[in-house]
Amino acid sequence: MTPPLQVDGAEIVIGASIGAALVPDGAADIDSLLKCADLALYRAKQSDKGTFRWFEAGMDMRQRERRALEIELRGAEIEREFELHCQPIIRTQTGKLRGFEALLRWQNPRRGMVSPADFIPIAEETGKLDELGRWVFAMACREAATWPRDLVLSVNVSPVQFRKGNLVGGGLALAGSGLEAHQLEIEITESVLLAESSTNLAILKQLRSLGVRIALDDFGTGYSSLSYLRQVPFNRLKIDRSFVCEIGRCPESLAIVRAVIGLGTNLGIDTTAEGAETVVQLEALRAEKCGELQGFLFSPPVARKSVASIIGAYFEETSRLA
Repeated sequence: MTPPLQVDGAEIVIGASIGAALVPDGAADIDSLLKCADLALYRAKQSDKGTFRWFEAGMDMRQRERRALEIELRGAEIEREFELHCQPIIRTQTGKLRGFEALLRWQNPRRGMVSPADFIPIAEETGKLDELGRWVFAMACREAATWPRDLVLSVNVSPVQFRKGNLVGGGLALAGSGLEAHQLEIEITESVLLAESSTNLAILKQLRSLGVRIALDDFGTGYSSLSYLRQVPFNRLKIDRSFVCEIGRCPESLAIVRAVIGLGTNLGIDTTAEGAETVVQLEALRAEKCGELQGFLFSPPVARKSVASIIGAYFEETSRLA
């Protein structure tokens, strides 16, 4: 099924994923066997397109667990169960505080703290992420309005929020928060540009006209079309942690980091390296003149109530050095 087809003069590319189950290892009756094969197909689609998976006993358990998590997420009370956490963004050369990235955390009453890697994909699929995203925006903007005016708030925005069409205007929760537009930065991934690119590009340009900053997250891990850098008025490129964590161990990763920083410098776009955890990484990024850093070397994401103490500590240190 892989070779392209010619239909009415147009080339069409199709493919297939396959899930398979065997009697009696998977199941003993037809209905159960089909269910097992379907679970294997679901896993094949999750892992990669154009592949196959045999049914394994653990697949049913994982699917049941995922379904249970989805039900709990649908019924979750946002104000009671979700928390806003913030991770500092640090200027590489000076060590000064640049701002914070707002991050969503779920304190499930039964499970405890649920990893974003587990619940964010489900929230995207179910549409819950739009509601959660609006809550994060409102909460984060109110919080950031209390910070010094030279600090930036960075908030992730998903394709779901673009599809809902509420990003411009009230959806940004700027009105009434007291936060200046230039203090707000939204982070998008390339998937936003791949889906309904002309519409989403227009939204991004509207946001820029308001003074909002735009950052491209996970740069280098997706399609990374350089044409996006011409079309979208980005303020910042975020270098994915998968490259940063290999600095000191993999020369190729450092070469990629160097290339992204050089690209950003030549285009007048700031660069931020995610996942900095060691002094070796810090020194290498300073030598390459990377603009900003995030990572456990400086601070993990902290609860909203701890942000004020971090700001106080950095500004106290700045005043002492001055």
